[in-house]
Amino acid sequence: MTTAPAAVKADLRRAALARRRALGGAARTAFSARLADEGLRLAKRYAARAVSAFHSFPDEPDTAPLLAALAEAGFITLLPITVAPGEPLVFRLWRPGDPTRPGRMNIPEPLPSAPAYDPDLLFAPLACFDRRGHRIGFGAGYYDLTLRALRAKGRAIAVGVAYSVAECADLPDEPHDERLDYVLTESELIDCRGP
Repeated sequence: MTTAPAAVKADLRRAALARRRALGGAARTAFSARLADEGLRLAKRYAARAVSAFHSFPDEPDTAPLLAALAEAGFITLLPITVAPGEPLVFRLWRPGDPTRPGRMNIPEPLPSAPAYDPDLLFAPLACFDRRGHRIGFGAGYYDLTLRALRAKGRAIAVGVAYSVAECADLPDEPHDERLDYVLTESELIDCRGP
């Protein structure tokens, strides 16, 4: 009997999130500094115009220092807005200190009055990943839809952000899954752009 990809992904997601929850606060603090440094380097390397990150949950790598470093360096910084199920994310201007409001997923989002931009560099959350650039997110498919839409318009470089404990040997992938270009962990930048 073959297990459906959705069930396999759900099991992998649960296990990876449990490993992430077991990490201490020191790991999060150290990774947030590395994320800011390496993220700024990537934005400069690719001459990004607009860079999106995400509002971190308490056990995720903290993206606040990354957003602050990018804003200080003059990049347009964005946070995603969840519009509706089955629709790509919308990205609105947000800089450290700007107001937010709870969005559809109860995640802080920029106000509707903030200008919208398409990012050309995205730092994406994930539950687990493999070195081929496949990711398992949180099950709604927003980032797959979004990456597909952005890539159809032009360049969109996607960087998954995760602790190394989120790595899996070989994730199941389906036709709708969009690959990451890189995965940034606390210990390495993994280039996933191979064949």
